[in-house]
Amino acid sequence: MAEKDNIIGKRLVNAYLSSVISISLVLFLVGVASLLLVNARSVSNYFKENMKVSVMLKQNVSESKSFDYLESLGDLRFIKSADYVSREQGIREMKELLGDDFLDVFEAAPIPISIDVTLNADYVSADSLEMVKLELLESPLVDEVVYQRSLVDALNQNISRISLVMAVMIGLLLFISFVLISNTMRLSVYARRFNIHTMQLVGATPGFIRGPFLLQGLLQGIFSAMIAILMLLGALFAIRSSFAQMFEIFRLPLLLVVMGIVLATGIIICVMSSYFVVGKLISMRRTELYY
Repeated sequence: MAEKDNIIGKRLVNAYLSSVISISLVLFLVGVASLLLVNARSVSNYFKENMKVSVMLKQNVSESKSFDYLESLGDLRFIKSADYVSREQGIREMKELLGDDFLDVFEAAPIPISIDVTLNADYVSADSLEMVKLELLESPLVDEVVYQRSLVDALNQNISRISLVMAVMIGLLLFISFVLISNTMRLSVYARRFNIHTMQLVGATPGFIRGPFLLQGLLQGIFSAMIAILMLLGALFAIRSSFAQMFEIFRLPLLLVVMGIVLATGIIICVMSSYFVVGKLISMRRTELYY
């Protein structure tokens, strides 16, 4: 008898661990989706603010004047950062693109001093960039403002499409996670259907029967969510070690929100699943317990 009880106990422990692992994996996916959702604007801004606009200065502009102009750019509302590109650096970059002999056809080096600027994300759109271009051209030192219009249009279109696809995928993922966790909890509770029937035979009320299962569902949801959060943090630190710039997108307050979403999802789905499954088993007749 003791050996049989040990076997049953091991089976229950294995079933509990397998359900926790399954729920944790699903909650991890929910966490990844939530992380992308709450940081969608940050991700969009990251790509927009890494697009460069080249401000080409006139050939006769001296280095001292160009440095003064560089400092003045910091006062403009739409400028996020500005990098000085000397004639020598420009020549080196052109040699890398066109070869060492590209200057042989020119009597004088045609490469002017330029400044590479990145804009605040709100100004990276076709209309705003035209406004930015006109305002920069008002300076007598500026000869030309260059940016890739097609790249800007493609960036904004793709971000809109990605946001729509992400919203659909997150909706599907949440639905799938609810179904998978519900099925996992159903199997876990269904394995104890005879215990529920025994409790009914001795006069236990539905509320009394549900109590231990709801508590188990609560603990299972919390434990699974904690594992999923640890997996999510591990993935983020892996990203940080390999892609330090991408890690800057994720903000700590938003990360805490994601943790809250994962924890709430695990608790709500596990408790709700336990409640409905136990309710269904309570209403079953003895003959139905064998099917």
